[in-house]
Amino acid sequence: MIGIWVDYLDREFLDNNFNKLVNSGLVNGLTSNPAIFSNALKKDIYKKDLETLKGKSSKEKYEKMAIKDIQKACDILKPLYDEGNDGFASIEIDPRLIDDAKGSIDEALRLYDMIERENVMIKIPANEAGFKAMEELAKRGININATLVFSPNQAMKALEAINKGNVEGVISVFVSRFDRKLNPLLEKHNLAKDRVGFFNAIKIYNQIQNANIPNIRTLFASTGVKQQYLPKDYYVQNLYLPNSVLTLPLDVIETIKDKEIQESFLFQTKHIDAFFSFLTPSGINLQRTYRELFDEGVKAFEEAFENMLNSI
Repeated sequence: MIGIWVDYLDREFLDNNFNKLVNSGLVNGLTSNPAIFSNALKKDIYKKDLETLKGKSSKEKYEKMAIKDIQKACDILKPLYDEGNDGFASIEIDPRLIDDAKGSIDEALRLYDMIERENVMIKIPANEAGFKAMEELAKRGININATLVFSPNQAMKALEAINKGNVEGVISVFVSRFDRKLNPLLEKHNLAKDRVGFFNAIKIYNQIQNANIPNIRTLFASTGVKQQYLPKDYYVQNLYLPNSVLTLPLDVIETIKDKEIQESFLFQTKHIDAFFSFLTPSGINLQRTYRELFDEGVKAFEEAFENMLNSI
């Protein structure tokens, strides 16, 4: 099975288009992150809720509204979940807890208890504190979405942690950020652009598939296309692979909704590594790139979260 999860959320969307996408059979899950909520909570539809929450802290206000939205998403998706057709909605813990394993566990448990939906997935960043949190949460039966995964090493540590419990898990491999970061260097050295992102993702996918743990799958994230010369569904075309999930922004969902998507060509890891061997002589250090992209992703989510709290 190949899942399509929408990487978007706001209350108006949940009340209207999301239902249609789920009922049409195109979408069978939903993901959110601090940046998505930051944009959503600017909308007028939340003003009434904010009025009723006067006197609460900014984080309490955010959680009340976010939990209400995630509950609604979970309820819409519950029939799919009951059929074994995914049906998960993901919410991320406070990104400021990035290096705090205990704080991450406590926050995840608190969110899970307040949401009260078995088809929720808690998103935990894939670093050392996060792996400890994933392991503890998995042991407690909480479904995990390991996020901000850029490297094969992160993916394998997340896989090992989630596998400590009998839960459903996805490992969210970020894709397009590689290409936006590395394209200028690749172009300078006459190397193919817009390949590193999906090659790296497929390499990680191959590792996860080889582990043969049916309840843990690769989720391809960061699939929006900023390069105007590429089709909107460029990453879908290259990452539509068995036993995986693609989480897609709304513009990509719109592009594919009337298309019959063909299964992508599965590159073998040895061929991907052969391509990667040309990167080092061109001044591209993948290990350094993994670290930089993770740090940039954390910073972006922290800033979005802080801005959102300040705005409410």
